[in-house]
Amino acid sequence: MPAAALTPRGRRAAAGLALTAAVALAVTGCGGGGGGGSKDDPKPPSATAGRQAGGGTADTASPSVTPTQVLAQLKGEDDVMVTINSAVRDQDGFVTVQGSIANNGTSPFNAVNWMGQETALARSGPSVAGAVLVDEAGKKRYYVLRDTDGRCLCTMGLVGIKPKETRPFFAQFPAPPADTTQVDFELPTMPPAKITLSDGEG
Repeated sequence: MPAAALTPRGRRAAAGLALTAAVALAVTGCGGGGGGGSKDDPKPPSATAGRQAGGGTADTASPSVTPTQVLAQLKGEDDVMVTINSAVRDQDGFVTVQGSIANNGTSPFNAVNWMGQETALARSGPSVAGAVLVDEAGKKRYYVLRDTDGRCLCTMGLVGIKPKETRPFFAQFPAPPADTTQVDFELPTMPPAKITLSDGEG
């Protein structure tokens, strides 16, 4: 069943509760491509944010998003394209990445390979739970935040994306240090892409 919408205000409220766990999600040791990292990568503890109903799949727009702005595009298997339109810091110490997923293929697409390899992430179902921000300069990886039930603070319910259909997505991460302006966005099965972080209104 598709997940319920999660507004930017709701995401910020959930993220605020996760603040104390956010620092722990930045794990030392920067890996290469491949999205979720190898099985030997240390795994972060779950964030303590209150669970949002379904994680949101529809209302992912933010006042800071410019719809025509494209930070990066990732082209993967089955002719699926991920477009990143914004990567915005807020005053609570988080980064929210937003964009769209377009199925340019001929068969329905299910994001089962994008939720990462951790057993705990299976609760998020087909989603972008396996996304990672990599700060190469700081040699750190930042994983998608989770609520108290282990579900990601990201778009879930990414199943049955029809050919020629486009859906919005978001994923929320702990923010790298303020002097880090660029990171690599990695998603399992997709090539990595460098994106620029911007400051939101907080």
